[in-house]
Amino acid sequence: MSKKKVKKSKSVDISLTKNSTVTVPLLAVAIKNSINNKNMMDVGAFETAYHIMNFFGFDDRILDNILEPEDRDLFYMLEDHGILLTEREETTLYDGREWRIHYWVFKKERIEDLIKSNKMVTEPDEIENLRSVYEDISEELWLQQNIITNGNKEEL
Repeated sequence: MSKKKVKKSKSVDISLTKNSTVTVPLLAVAIKNSINNKNMMDVGAFETAYHIMNFFGFDDRILDNILEPEDRDLFYMLEDHGILLTEREETTLYDGREWRIHYWVFKKERIEDLIKSNKMVTEPDEIENLRSVYEDISEELWLQQNIITNGNKEEL
């Protein structure tokens, strides 16, 4: 098996304005640069960014109540790293009760600062090449690993 040299980007030149959109590659760089664990793989940063962007789409703000508990935990982690923040609106209902709506919002200034830090991240198209390694694994090996993991062939 030949080893491919993975090209690294030197820096990302981007300015996030109030009207600009956060993208998966930009968010991945920000995630990678925000985490103290230097062993985090670039693939993990892109997968996390992709997962987060599936909620946001082209918006900068989403409703909190669409999140499952596992997803909310990830959002809290990104809030701890300064990438997201929470907002809430309060309104009074006709019967006098208070109603609160909670949101998650991108902190674009922090994301921009993280992007401009000088850590290097693998380009997204190179990550697809890394994933192709798994395509070379035979089905027999996948089945064998599944049997070892699950302990029973009938569960396949």
